[in-house]
Amino acid sequence: MTGRDGEDGAKAFYILIEARPGKADEVREMLADILRCVQDEPATGPWYAVQHSETTFAIFEVFPDLAGRRAHVAGGGGDVFRDVERMNDILARPAHVQKVDVLLSKQVFTALPR
Repeated sequence: MTGRDGEDGAKAFYILIEARPGKADEVREMLADILRCVQDEPATGPWYAVQHSETTFAIFEVFPDLAGRRAHVAGGGGDVFRDVERMNDILARPAHVQKVDVLLSKQVFTALPR
């Protein structure tokens, strides 16, 4: 994990994920599992899973403050990442979790999950 907690205010994680060759479908399943966990987290705001390439994925998730980000880490989404056996099987390397501050945002709608 890189980044800092910094001053209080809106916080986010940007998590870069690299799938092992042939494991992209399993990574998509893992992302769906995390989304199911965060649906009931009151302090997890916008949450996106994106795909950069055939094997590279990312999560961008936003929290109103440090407490919300910490609660998320302790919750079900964090549990998915703490499943070391699963992560070792599907990821080429440990996910790179970057702590970031949200400076500006625009409230918009997004596409519904497929």
